[in-house]
Amino acid sequence: MMEAKKLIVIKLGLWKVAVMVLMMTETVRGDDYIRPPPRKTLHFPWTPKHPSLPQQVHISLAGDKHMRVTWVTDDKSSPSIVKYGTSPGKYISIAEGETTSYSYLLYRSGKIHHTVIGPLEPDTIYFYQCGEQGPEFQFKTPPSKFPITFAVAGDLGQTGWTKSTLDHIDQCKYDVHMLPGDLSYADYFQHRWDTFGELVQPLASARPWMVTQGNHEEESIPLFKDGFESYNARWKMPFAESGSSSNLYYSYEVAGVHVIMLGSYADYDEYSDQYSWLKGDLLKVDRKTTPWLLVLFHVPWYNSNKAHQGEGNEMMAAMEPILYAAGVDIVLAGHVHAYERSKRIYHGKSDPCGAVHITIGDGGNKEGLANKYKSPSPEWSVFREASFGHGELIMENSTHAFWSWHRNDDDELVRSDQVWITSLVGSGCLAKKNHDLRKILLGP
Repeated sequence: MMEAKKLIVIKLGLWKVAVMVLMMTETVRGDDYIRPPPRKTLHFPWTPKHPSLPQQVHISLAGDKHMRVTWVTDDKSSPSIVKYGTSPGKYISIAEGETTSYSYLLYRSGKIHHTVIGPLEPDTIYFYQCGEQGPEFQFKTPPSKFPITFAVAGDLGQTGWTKSTLDHIDQCKYDVHMLPGDLSYADYFQHRWDTFGELVQPLASARPWMVTQGNHEEESIPLFKDGFESYNARWKMPFAESGSSSNLYYSYEVAGVHVIMLGSYADYDEYSDQYSWLKGDLLKVDRKTTPWLLVLFHVPWYNSNKAHQGEGNEMMAAMEPILYAAGVDIVLAGHVHAYERSKRIYHGKSDPCGAVHITIGDGGNKEGLANKYKSPSPEWSVFREASFGHGELIMENSTHAFWSWHRNDDDELVRSDQVWITSLVGSGCLAKKNHDLRKILLGP
């Protein structure tokens, strides 16, 4: 009798293990891909640094032919100067910028420096030094004409998968990194902003990083702290250069591409400052000089994953008509910790004049993957999978772009999803929409 009970217990135990294995290896595409387990949060041991040593160096585009260099020092008297030139150790130009700092409960930030340098030549390697001492860094400016390559990864965090994502991106030849929200996952623990800056510095000091905010950047404390204070102090984007009054939404142009970074967590209704700014920004877009129109924000509008269902509906109701009328080609979002690509779509249905929507919130966050999808798959969803990875968007010319998505546990050269995308400029869609667009943009 005891032997029979033991046998039953063993069988039950094996059955539970089998169920767990099936749950861990389930994929949304039903193929033979086996998803690897989560990885731990990275540990950053403290090491003493000279107070004037530039830390957390990153760069971002700052208007036509200019770059913003950002870094942090512990020395409050360290100057905000950047020396730069096109030869190692030979700095023929110098620029001085501004500084800021902030406090958050018991935390006190270092001195945060923002210095704009330029004018710069396109597609050129520059060598630079922050402050009066410290190592030499180098970056390459984006090209002024096609082709241009964007690396895209959202919801990064600071885990082993984050490191894998960054290693994969480092292998691709890209010109600009775009991040649709959720950077450090500091979540009120401010020192994590510092460790995130250290983690991304090798890449972010060499190519411009263009970011927008996610929910993990908010960090507000009712009646005590406004939201996005840490994010705004550390990751200053070209909002003033693009006529915006807020660092939470802005635009920039590079090599025939107009990119609009919207704020999912700023007011977006038709009476909001963001909506008014968006209309004004779209009025300035010339599709003859910038035939491609891209939009990034954090919360996806089209999402067949069970996570974060419906969270983008209000923003979509307010802003999708104006983006559709403007002929936006591609919309990139994060938030959902998985990957998904749609057909061209508008108002919930496939539309040849709508935008391709891509969710790419799979950069490596600490919360894990969102591996439950709605079934059956919607008609508009082309490819979906819950795996960590990054995307690459190559704008080959004024009419054709190549998008590819790369899993972290594959080699960089392996494309798990890929598609050629044709610009709406040559499709005849813009001519049909022109009247509607002018009516919306010039209306009250």
